[in-house]
Amino acid sequence: MKRCLLIILFLIGCAQPPQIQEPSGFIQVKGSDTLVNAAQKLAEEFMKEYPYIFVAVTGGGSGVGIASLINKTTDIATASRRIKNKEKEIAKKWNVTPYEIIIGFDGVAVIVNKKNPIKKLTIKQLHDIYTGKIKNWNQLGEYNSSIVALSREVSSGTHIYFKESVVQLDNKKSKEEFSPNVLLLSSNQAIVEEVASNPQAIGYVGMGYLSSRVKALAIKDEGDYFLPIPQNVIEKKYPLSRPLFMYTDGEPTGIVKIFIDFVLSEKGQKQIEEVGFVPLRSRDVFQTPEN
Repeated sequence: MKRCLLIILFLIGCAQPPQIQEPSGFIQVKGSDTLVNAAQKLAEEFMKEYPYIFVAVTGGGSGVGIASLINKTTDIATASRRIKNKEKEIAKKWNVTPYEIIIGFDGVAVIVNKKNPIKKLTIKQLHDIYTGKIKNWNQLGEYNSSIVALSREVSSGTHIYFKESVVQLDNKKSKEEFSPNVLLLSSNQAIVEEVASNPQAIGYVGMGYLSSRVKALAIKDEGDYFLPIPQNVIEKKYPLSRPLFMYTDGEPTGIVKIFIDFVLSEKGQKQIEEVGFVPLRSRDVFQTPEN
């Protein structure tokens, strides 16, 4: 009996300690083109810490991301605008519960060619440009040249934000639309490229896409003119400031929660800041679930 007990104790002593299982799996992130560079950078840094979790990031626009979440073809939708009530209704029919997470802040920058002498515009002047009431730069006291107004395509969250804030002047009853002469481009980078090469052009991009090749204008709604810089976004002085979002189906769990926690962590927020957006710690806001 003693001999059996000794053998059992010996075997227990020789047993290997239990292996700690590394989190593993695949996460699909899809949506906002404004956020695609930030999401890719977050994914790269995350996978350095969690090498067994693969994060795939694609763009297509905020609308595409939210539709993919509803269709259950993505785990996380990125968006540069808040989910619409109509999208919530569709989600409910498909038994999807969009859970909203604010991951940072942005200022939608209005840009012109560096040769353009204009330095500032009011929201009303922007409205008049994008609805076709102002068609020539000389109507703004500048040089005599027609205006080439550029916009993002309709699936873009930035397009919808700009339409609501500028074209419709934040009036929910407004039915006003972009002028048919406004040219729709597929990405922030495409707008930067066109503005950089065309002295007549004006466009708008997320501040993470600002480049020394173009000039950002100071914008005024009420009060003073403000440039799209982090401090003005933090203090809510820049009129075209907005939150940036990730959406999951219900409160995140498992490896999706691990990724979201990383995005909201100090290390994740540093990546948000490095690509030109405003991190959450600047506003002391972390998340506002949508019910």
